Amino acid sequence: MTNGNPQEVAMRIIWFRVRAALAGRGSDAGMSTSEYAMGTIAACAFAAVLYKVVTSEVVATALQSTIGKALDVPF
Repeated sequence: MTNGNPQEVAMRIIWFRVRAALAGRGSDAGMSTSEYAMGTIAACAFAAVLYKVVTSEVVATALQSTIGKALDVPF
């Protein structure tokens, strides 16, 4: 810092302290253990529902029909 007005020096010191304090707040980019656990549970539940839907008779019939129509298209 340069020598100058005492008020200006004080404001610079305050500004640097506020900036340093706020810089630490944005560094929490990861998830905590409980957030990982909840995310894992949600992903497993979604996978279970998706598995039930995909392996259902209605979806299997629809997929077979769509694939059969696609294979029967003349080139």
